[in-house]
Amino acid sequence: MRATAKVSARGQITLPVAMRREFGIAPGATVEIVTGEGEIVIRRRRSISELFGIFHDRLPPGAPLGWEEERRIMEEAVARQVADE
Repeated sequence: MRATAKVSARGQITLPVAMRREFGIAPGATVEIVTGEGEIVIRRRRSISELFGIFHDRLPPGAPLGWEEERRIMEEAVARQVADE
């Protein structure tokens, strides 16, 4: 999908509604803006609550995590997200 947007006097742009819907970007959502190789890329950032369960595919089927292991994994995920901000 391609679109154009006009930059306002305050440096703001409006993302087209179709793109906001496709990527789940609602009012108040956070996006990441990355530059490189002569381009600007806008990506939706996932919230901590959206990360729930992302490690389950790395476990053997039915293997529960202990509290300490869950906490360690979540702390690492939060640290990576904060470091990226």
